[in-house]
Amino acid sequence: MIENRTHVVSQAINFTEQIVSKRAFWVFTFALLIAIGAQIEIPNQPVPFTLQTFFVLLAGALLGKRAGALSMTMYLMLGAAGLPVFSGGAFGLAKVIGPTGGYLLSFPVAAYAVGSLTRIRGEYWWFLISMAIGSLIIFTIGTIQLNLVYMHHWAHSIQAGFLLFSWWDGLKIVAAAAIAYSYFHRMKMH
Repeated sequence: MIENRTHVVSQAINFTEQIVSKRAFWVFTFALLIAIGAQIEIPNQPVPFTLQTFFVLLAGALLGKRAGALSMTMYLMLGAAGLPVFSGGAFGLAKVIGPTGGYLLSFPVAAYAVGSLTRIRGEYWWFLISMAIGSLIIFTIGTIQLNLVYMHHWAHSIQAGFLLFSWWDGLKIVAAAAIAYSYFHRMKMH
């Protein structure tokens, strides 16, 4: 009897360790993916074109609100600690509090929002709306910090930090929504 209970407890612990290990793997993987996305850039001043927001949206949708936000927080911590994970190989707290730091700081918030919203409905159009809201969070916080720290002119900040990127992020929203929707649709079928 005791041997049987010990076996059940052992299996439960093993199962829990597997879940935690799998989740930690994906959290770390998305932190790395966003670091890679930061290096795929088209230089532009003061804000470069990158693939970062694509991975922020995917992290929220695929990992869920908590794990998605955690992966983005891990990414920020890696950069703040001195690893060259930010766009252009930049690193350190100066990047986080600099002109483009608002975009970076918004990543956990956006991933959390997308992770929450994509769990409400399973339709593709809802995934598009969820991703658009996530992007809007990123651009709002990013543009505010860009204006306060660097440009000091709202019209110029909105032009340079938001409007210029709307077409590029529209493409990333459509792609991220398609991937996330496809993933969830396939999971339902199995």
